[in-house]
Amino acid sequence: MIRLATCSLCGCFGCHMSFLDMDEKLFDLVEKVEFDRSPFTDIKSVGKCDIGLIEGGLCNEENVEVVKAFRENCGILVAVGACAINGGIPSMRNHFPLEACLAEAYLDGIGIDHPQIPSDPELPRLLDKVMPVHEAVKIDYFLPGCPPPAEAFEVLLEALLKGEEPQLPTNLIHYD
Repeated sequence: MIRLATCSLCGCFGCHMSFLDMDEKLFDLVEKVEFDRSPFTDIKSVGKCDIGLIEGGLCNEENVEVVKAFRENCGILVAVGACAINGGIPSMRNHFPLEACLAEAYLDGIGIDHPQIPSDPELPRLLDKVMPVHEAVKIDYFLPGCPPPAEAFEVLLEALLKGEEPQLPTNLIHYD
């Protein structure tokens, strides 16, 4: 059976929601794949998989570790959505120094009662800039959109499950 893993990194989880919009076609998918790390299983690490779907960009050291683990364990790796492909909305902070972003969020922002930048070993260290996933690992396929429509997931996965090269029709390719 084909093993499939998914994860959401720096972003809004909208691509996973669009994936779930496949609705009853998810039942067909479940008959063809075994889910590894995904919201369906709540597994926190990725095992050996045939296909990995990465949603979101890289904003902290933990994101980089996760995407490297996916690359190491997944035969095919797909960058899903604008955040994974080009950094998306989270990368808007790249126009400002990280220190300025932290000060705005934790020290100087409206409604701050106890100004303090969080410092806890449990929190992953932020990267200076948000990066798309292909800047850290080799990506085999890109599924554009914000988010990609459910039908795009269907077409992509149907081809990959058959061992074919995915060919998305133009109407399913979104660069928004």
